[in-house]
Amino acid sequence: MTRIIAGFAGSQTLAVPRTGTRPTSDRVREAIFSALEARDALQGARVLDLYAGSGALGLEAASRGAAEVVLVERAKPAADICRRNADAVRRAAPREAVPTVRVAQRSVAAFLEPGAVPGHWDLVFIDPPYELGEPELSRELAALVPLLAEGALVVVERSSRSPEPGWPAGIELERRRDYGETTLWWAFADQPARPSQPA
Repeated sequence: MTRIIAGFAGSQTLAVPRTGTRPTSDRVREAIFSALEARDALQGARVLDLYAGSGALGLEAASRGAAEVVLVERAKPAADICRRNADAVRRAAPREAVPTVRVAQRSVAAFLEPGAVPGHWDLVFIDPPYELGEPELSRELAALVPLLAEGALVVVERSSRSPEPGWPAGIELERRRDYGETTLWWAFADQPARPSQPA
């Protein structure tokens, strides 16, 4: 069972797709969000959750104060569950502070195409299938660069057996943290974001 850990939707149960996704464990989510709250990186943030699955990472951010969240999920069953979960989280929000949560049912590569989405984003979660190839992940990281706000955080979740992602110019590795079979790569935008492209 997956639940929102804290914030206005704390303890809210989230539906999880029956197949095709690998939910981030409670232990890893707690580590991610403890670190983000210590940085004051959530309040009012614009957040992308790429390969969203159930949307648990993006919706946890919404519960803890993010202003805008986009859940990007290609598979229709998972995207439908993201919408249900997003509705449940929005219903739990204080009337004066309902976050904007949208679901983009498309591939991450298509979502990141130039001009497809306006920037700039403060926090990005990337939790692709472990079988996603490193060249594809590197291309997606490079496509992400123009959408990042200056100093934006990028959190990549991979198998502990996967190599370090290929970081493009504009994203710099900060640290690596291992949690059993899971590795988190923390990185940040190290140059001012480029001007937004029209939507």
